[in-house]
Amino acid sequence: MKALLSAYACEPGLGSEPGVGWNWVRQIARFHDVWVLTQNEGQREIESALAVQPIPRARFIYLDLPAWARFWKKGRRGAQLHYYLWQVGAFFVARRLHREVRFDLIHHVTFVRYWTPTFLALLPIPFIWGPVGGGESSPRAFLSTFSLRGRIYERVRDLGRWLGEHDPFVRQTARKAVLGLATTEETAKRMRALGCPTVEVLPAVALAEEEIEELGKLPLRTAPPFRVLSLGRLLHLKGFHLGLEAFAELQRAVPESEYWLTGDGPERKRLERLAHRLGLDGKVRFWGAVTRARALELLAECDLLLHPSFHDSGGYVCVEAMAVGRPVVCLDLGGPALQVTEETGIKVPAISPEQAVRDLAAAIYKLAADPDLRARMGQAGRQRVEQHFNWESKASAMMEIYKAVGRSASTETRRT
Repeated sequence: MKALLSAYACEPGLGSEPGVGWNWVRQIARFHDVWVLTQNEGQREIESALAVQPIPRARFIYLDLPAWARFWKKGRRGAQLHYYLWQVGAFFVARRLHREVRFDLIHHVTFVRYWTPTFLALLPIPFIWGPVGGGESSPRAFLSTFSLRGRIYERVRDLGRWLGEHDPFVRQTARKAVLGLATTEETAKRMRALGCPTVEVLPAVALAEEEIEELGKLPLRTAPPFRVLSLGRLLHLKGFHLGLEAFAELQRAVPESEYWLTGDGPERKRLERLAHRLGLDGKVRFWGAVTRARALELLAECDLLLHPSFHDSGGYVCVEAMAVGRPVVCLDLGGPALQVTEETGIKVPAISPEQAVRDLAAAIYKLAADPDLRARMGQAGRQRVEQHFNWESKASAMMEIYKAVGRSASTETRRT
């Protein structure tokens, strides 16, 4: 088959959306010829990676806006407007390409967000949408625990989703999709409400087999002190303030314990003040921003991952922790709730802040007190990643989807 992939975010060697885009390209190109529409930002890294390990069946088309139409985009700032305008340009490039190539299908892989459109859905070709996420929300009971910045963010995000859901191009994207793929059931419900005729849940997060093999070589940890790690940008939605409060309760029972937070962000000063107020000086360490390789090294030096995030559609770090053989303690929300099972970690309901802190502390203590349980969960986590969260198995599932779409398109062509 000849497939056109829309991968606005696509870059090797990264996690999050760029890593998702890159890995879908790699895997789909094992089976089909793919043309990849992506932005210029990752071109240098893509070309460098291709020089080392070519992808013969993939062709990259780099597209960006004119300089006068993108001067305001600085990093994350302005990314949403840039993406929207980029999609307009991508449509005209895709239409010209389709006249030359005659694609069998179009597949949108990034942005992984249900409330932004892709104009490629307007082309007269079978269109697969996703996996996309973004349908998850912070429980309202927890809004009072957020900083002012965090509360504003949540309101703006809710408004953005509402506007997106009422954008006629988003609704058209949903209606045109022969299949919508959602990262979570929360997102699946919103996609169905937009008019997407068929929606299935397929988490977008996975690791390459070589990564799984390397991470699986890291030994289980038994030496003191008992150490908890949280990894990610220091944002209100990651729930690290709950992690600090839960760790403060753990300290009373396990004083020889430590809490490491890896990452940086706008909530750092607030979290540092909270740690001081809770009497955790010397017990909590803020590592700041580190490379992914260093983050995985730090993960190997800890006993479990604490990930109390409120609305992660994916949650790469949970899969990485399981691959390293570390149990995961998380809220029973979003992507992590699909990744973590009773065998690989402990999921805590998010009913109220007091209840969540109490249950998170109890979950951490249970694992601190039982090294054998940590070992069993760690081993089960490794097996779960190997079976369900490696890119090769994701590719096999996607190829079955491509076959079904191809058969359906052939049947429709014969009818007409």
